[in-house]
Amino acid sequence: MSERDDVLEIDLDGLRPELYSEVQAPRVGAADRLLRRFEGLLVPLFARARALKLEEIVSAVRFAEADLRRLDDALREKARELSLELKRAMPPPLALGARALALIKEASGRTLGMRHHDVQLMGGWALVCGMLAEMNTGEGKTLTATLPAITAALGGMPVHVVTVNDYLARRDAATHAPLYGFFGLKVGVVVEGMPPAERRAAYACDVTYCTNKELAFDYLKDRLVLAGAGGNLRRKLRFADGGGRDGGLLLRGLHFAVVDEADSILIDEARTPLILSGEVGGRSEEAMMRVALALARTLEEGRDFVLSPADRRVDLTAAGAERLEIEGRDRGGLWASRVQREDLIGKALSALHLMLPGEQYVVKDGKVAIVDEYTGRIMADRSWSDGLHQLVEIKEGLAPSKRRVTLARITYQRFFRRYRLLGGMSGTVQEVADEMWEVYRLKVARVPPHRPPRLNLVPDVVFPDDDSRWQAIARVAERLHARGSPVLIGTRSVAASTEASRRLAARGIPHRVLNAVDDAAEAEIVALAGMAGQVTVATNMAGRGTDIVLTQAVAEAGGLHVLISERHDSRRIDRQLAGRAARQGQPGAAVAMLSLDDQLMREVAPPWLRALAAHAVAHRRQWLARMAMREAQRIAEARNRRIRRALLTSDESLDDALAFAGAPE
Repeated sequence: MSERDDVLEIDLDGLRPELYSEVQAPRVGAADRLLRRFEGLLVPLFARARALKLEEIVSAVRFAEADLRRLDDALREKARELSLELKRAMPPPLALGARALALIKEASGRTLGMRHHDVQLMGGWALVCGMLAEMNTGEGKTLTATLPAITAALGGMPVHVVTVNDYLARRDAATHAPLYGFFGLKVGVVVEGMPPAERRAAYACDVTYCTNKELAFDYLKDRLVLAGAGGNLRRKLRFADGGGRDGGLLLRGLHFAVVDEADSILIDEARTPLILSGEVGGRSEEAMMRVALALARTLEEGRDFVLSPADRRVDLTAAGAERLEIEGRDRGGLWASRVQREDLIGKALSALHLMLPGEQYVVKDGKVAIVDEYTGRIMADRSWSDGLHQLVEIKEGLAPSKRRVTLARITYQRFFRRYRLLGGMSGTVQEVADEMWEVYRLKVARVPPHRPPRLNLVPDVVFPDDDSRWQAIARVAERLHARGSPVLIGTRSVAASTEASRRLAARGIPHRVLNAVDDAAEAEIVALAGMAGQVTVATNMAGRGTDIVLTQAVAEAGGLHVLISERHDSRRIDRQLAGRAARQGQPGAAVAMLSLDDQLMREVAPPWLRALAAHAVAHRRQWLARMAMREAQRIAEARNRRIRRALLTSDESLDDALAFAGAPE
């Protein structure tokens, strides 16, 4: 058996079932990075051509399914025969893949009452081939995911279907369980709060639905276990005699991942490294943090420190550093160290001025709970590192938890590149097709819609301030509610959703609120959001993957109306929110109602752009104001891309250093 960087199981049945299989990404030098960046500019140009190539699967499936409809119990026998062939050829060639997809389509019609339509077959085949499929919102991507998942599972590959939140993981697994059961495949679900034994059992299933964060952190936990097993040969011997599973491993390796909402997981959330930490510290550290917060409150912005909200950074000025030096001489101890005191005060200033309640976190059940800015959901059991979380707790008058130190870390860029086969889908991935190729070597195929889209995108309206914007939103919601149209008001933060609710209540408009503070009734709120006259206020929790079902009467009356109260850092997130309307060929409308007080204009736009936008609004030149808002969003997108590239470069450098030292991550 050859020596490799991953962990191999002894081949017992001739089918090479690797216990902890993963791909070690090759080292990428500066020249390679430049070449990949250049390739990234060219690869997206052929997205349509790749989609045309995918159409071959449609005719091949039609040919293969002709004989299947006449079969009864023999259909399962066909599945067993197909499984043996797939185990010898994954990914499969076109003819074999068409037979697999035809069989899944027929079984889906019998078990779920839903047969995959042509564009879903194209999307599913793109994933089997290790590509990204861009499919319009409402095209049925969750049903599409069953095609590659079942194909790979029949071929003997453990499959991870990765979603953006626990709600979708539970829903999708439960919805499609009868289809998986038809093929004798076991389906597991991994969600927040599950004990290790249940996680291990879920990952042992043929297909596992999970969120990206739970999956990546479970992988980091496994890396710690593997690190304690010694060298590669010792690990193999340990797993050969059954010790690996008892040793705490959760996953069976990284074989095949189907990533739903791929741009959110692989791009938007790739700005922040994933850190597995352990508790340290005691009362002396707590006392220092309390002193640091008290001292930070006495510092004056502009004189002692400078805030850069767009970069989430605080910089001490020369005057501030000098003042801290005086404090250090008076207090002594650790305060006498310039590096330590400036680092601690910098974190204290961040806790006071950058970590804001209702935006970065909420206080729930007596704890500081981090809110994911992209999904709008609470990230349970997650905390900021290096004492920042404890400083926020003290700021809120809570008892601080123990400080946490890093045990292992990884980025999504490195993690997902370790899968042997990776595919994904999203309604908004074409804008980042170049980065998908540059980082993950994934090609994007644009899949045409099943039905012509009927979304009415109304031009943005820009208001001079928050007050006028919220008044206008309340008036529009009141008018639509009165005529019986359902309304979804999308907000960027918990604080904004609370303000929207207050404005609606002031006008006597009945409504429901969906945010991270009160998420227990999520399924009920989503189920009612498409009813006649229903007004729903929601953060990004009602964004990606949320299917708002309309009654026939509502569809005939114009469908769902989405009011976007603020632009996000990426236009793709705005497109996802607008995509809650006009799904599956139904009518609907969306409009962005923006303000010069929005975060993009306050924190991202340079002074000249803010002045231009203010001038445009004052002189009623909405076209110019819209251009200014879009430019601010473009600046934010470019900044985030630079952050991701810098993180990937530093992460690869750290990986080299850890590899030299013999550390796992």
